[in-house]
Amino acid sequence: MRMVTTLSVVVLASAGIGHAVVTSLDADIARVDPFKDMKNRPEAGNGMNVLLVGTDGRDKITEAERQKYRLGGAPCHCTDTIMIVHISEDRERASVVSLPRDSYAETPAHTDQTTGKRHGPHPVKLNAAYAEGGPQLTVRTVENMTHVKIDHYLEVDFTSFMKTVDVLGGVEICTAEPMKDAYTGLDLPAGSHRLNGGEALQYVRSRHVDSASDLGRMQRQQRFLAALIEQATSSGVLLNPMKFRDVTHAVLGSVRADKGFGTDELLDLGRAMRNFSPSSSEFTTVPIGQMAYMVKGIGETLKWDEPKAQKLFRALRDDQPLARHKKKSKALRVDVAPQQIRVQIENATPTEGLGGRVDAALAATGFLTTRLPTDAADRTARRTVVAYDPRWDRSAKSLATALPGCELRAVKNQGPTLKVIAGADYKGVRRVKAADPYQGEFGVVTGDQVVCP
Repeated sequence: MRMVTTLSVVVLASAGIGHAVVTSLDADIARVDPFKDMKNRPEAGNGMNVLLVGTDGRDKITEAERQKYRLGGAPCHCTDTIMIVHISEDRERASVVSLPRDSYAETPAHTDQTTGKRHGPHPVKLNAAYAEGGPQLTVRTVENMTHVKIDHYLEVDFTSFMKTVDVLGGVEICTAEPMKDAYTGLDLPAGSHRLNGGEALQYVRSRHVDSASDLGRMQRQQRFLAALIEQATSSGVLLNPMKFRDVTHAVLGSVRADKGFGTDELLDLGRAMRNFSPSSSEFTTVPIGQMAYMVKGIGETLKWDEPKAQKLFRALRDDQPLARHKKKSKALRVDVAPQQIRVQIENATPTEGLGGRVDAALAATGFLTTRLPTDAADRTARRTVVAYDPRWDRSAKSLATALPGCELRAVKNQGPTLKVIAGADYKGVRRVKAADPYQGEFGVVTGDQVVCP
């Protein structure tokens, strides 16, 4: 396959067919200038960094598609998805880092593209940067937060996403659990499914499948990208000039890109990545330090774990792989990753300092403890209790796995923060990890770990 692919690329390039195919589409790409007049930018590292944003644009969606795939709402003109795609210098690896749209961010000074009003630096949710200042403010905000220099900008809307999936003949997704979301209309039983463009859009947009909300949705988006790579690299697209043209037209015909992301760059990238496969890709989400960080006038945001986040972005700048080989862990498997579970500790015993020890032990296992343990009003508890809102029952079961012998107690309207009431039977914390393959310091997964077997 490698010999045939290499030969095909050489033949196409030498005959000028490949260049002609892509050049014919270059004029169809809508151009933006997200780097205009930008100063004090981060230093360039090795490899190439593309800021990939998905907007909620739906102007070309038919009325029938709007009804079928629940796309009738008014667009917010903001970014639904934000990812940094790092292509290694040797073009043998792609590292994809999802930036949650609700991330706490601070915009640089700018002019609001809608009102024309001049704004100083101020806090926002990351996806609001696009609404205020379009691609340029989005790039500036991301660069300020990550210190990663963005080389290219690519913007995809609902229409281009659906077209791309359809022209590839659909994408296969596997799920161990049924997935149902009344908001998007997603309804998948457990098993393997080949999704068309509209169904795939439902899959990547759903955030009410489980309690993981936006973080779970980003993992599904990453799984989908891995499956998309699998479909593109195994279906002979690179070997068939006409099919390559059709796919390229679907992808590029309804996207917006920076002026420097043109024909030559696309061909160079395509030739260099001719041996690319799902195992060549790795996916992660920027580490979160606080899940419900309240900001006046904005509401709940996601606050990054700055030390871990900057270590992650340093790896991108240094062109280092994020997924590293680790010894097999003896940690118990749970449904929800500890890094997604926020916990408050109460000491319900006479033993001074027990709350702090429980807090530290759970934090060392990965749970998002508040680091502010308190004493319970009643300090005569014999048994440790995990109190939880029934809406977060999967998180509660995962936490209970780490606390052998504890009691689960449902408390309506308690909210997303779980409570551990430490009793006299507390004997320590067991190590746990998520049953899904997102592992390692940055919760990284490679594409071959999440595509259908």
